[in-house]
Amino acid sequence: MTENHVWAYSEKPAFLAELIGGARLLAEKLGGSAAAVVIGTRSEAEKALALGAARVFWLGEKKAAMLVEDYVPTLARLAEEQKPALLLVGATRRGKAVAGRLAARLGASVVTDAKEFIVAEGSFSVRHMIFGGGAMRVEKPLSAVALATVGLGTFEVPALEAGRKGEIVEVPFVEPAWHVKFLEKREKKVAAVNLAAAKRVACAGRGLGKQADLAMINELAHILQAEVGCTRPLAEGLDWLPRERNIGVSGASIKPDMYLGIGVSGQVQHTVGITDSHVIVAINKDKNAPIFAQADYGIVGDLYAVVPALVAALKARK
Repeated sequence: MTENHVWAYSEKPAFLAELIGGARLLAEKLGGSAAAVVIGTRSEAEKALALGAARVFWLGEKKAAMLVEDYVPTLARLAEEQKPALLLVGATRRGKAVAGRLAARLGASVVTDAKEFIVAEGSFSVRHMIFGGGAMRVEKPLSAVALATVGLGTFEVPALEAGRKGEIVEVPFVEPAWHVKFLEKREKKVAAVNLAAAKRVACAGRGLGKQADLAMINELAHILQAEVGCTRPLAEGLDWLPRERNIGVSGASIKPDMYLGIGVSGQVQHTVGITDSHVIVAINKDKNAPIFAQADYGIVGDLYAVVPALVAALKARK
């Protein structure tokens, strides 16, 4: 019989911390408990307990030549034995691959790009993005075990509680029938940025004419004590900024006190990532730009005139 327990899984420790926070909230509403599935060191398993997981299913440390997809048979057996109501999976590339394969093995529902979980009368529905963020749909999973992929920034990271007690269950590895052969590893430069935790975000859009113009965005962000974000074209088309700074359906979802869009048109693929911002400010020379429909404050003007004027004004106030 399926219990109303909620599990959290991600191969990335920082992402897992957010999911544990979400699992705790949902488990409390469902009358169950939260658990974390950890692939990593014993200390990472202990940290999951300190973050609030009542149980940790510890799969051990991943060998260098293995991929996280190799753990799908192990996860499938564990889910079949324990029967959680819901497994939250971090929506990384690896996480999505694991969720799809695991759902196929379990004959389970998998809801992608979950934004909100609606709990009522001991069951839940999921509001999630469809059509690349163009619309939202609410679905009620009907399978005994449901899976949902969740983007970064959807939940808050819970505070660590040193000495918090819980159970760590060592889970034996189930050898997969076949392996992807590991051929090569190349180091990727990763930007040290956490947009999901930023209180202020200055976001550059396609209105910028050239990469060198990012200097004035960086200057304004520095004065505002804000993180710099961007729309997808700047990160994945032009490669002006690292992908970690991309905001939207293919990047981060943010909840800052203030979001400042500079030269951002406001296409839905981007704005789905900023809807939880407390205050949205937009600068765009096109008065009909879609971003203004969501903005609390808007400046219709050329960013090349507005941004330097803002920088000068803010410097004068210091």
